[in-house]
Amino acid sequence: MRIQIINGPNLNLLGKREPEVYGNQSFETFFQTLTQSFAPIELHYFQSNVEGEIVDKLQEVGFSFDGVILNAGAYTHTSVAIHDAIGSIPSPVVEVHISNVFAREEFRHHSLITSKCAGLITGFGLQSYALAMIYLMNRGNS
Repeated sequence: MRIQIINGPNLNLLGKREPEVYGNQSFETFFQTLTQSFAPIELHYFQSNVEGEIVDKLQEVGFSFDGVILNAGAYTHTSVAIHDAIGSIPSPVVEVHISNVFAREEFRHHSLITSKCAGLITGFGLQSYALAMIYLMNRGNS
């Protein structure tokens, strides 16, 4: 099984950026833990602050990977292009957010991408990614 994690803008600053909201751990450190916890799944990680690069990555992996875990960051609320890219690929995409977006600013309460995703996991810190992994691993069993 191959799963691609895609993180959007500013998520490269995890562990430094607003630790009261996002925690103190870098994603690279968490990714090592995730990879060990879910062995032997082939887990890939990509981060970009550029919308078009996220679209390119979705198109690159969306026809051959078993699933995508996507934290589109601020593009969640603005990107029709990412919405359309998710809708164009057969791989299931799980939308994740580290913080509870519904407990934050009003503009974060609306996602342009959720309607094209298999589901939404929000507010469980970095464990949101692990919950998405569990779904993708078991989706054929339900």
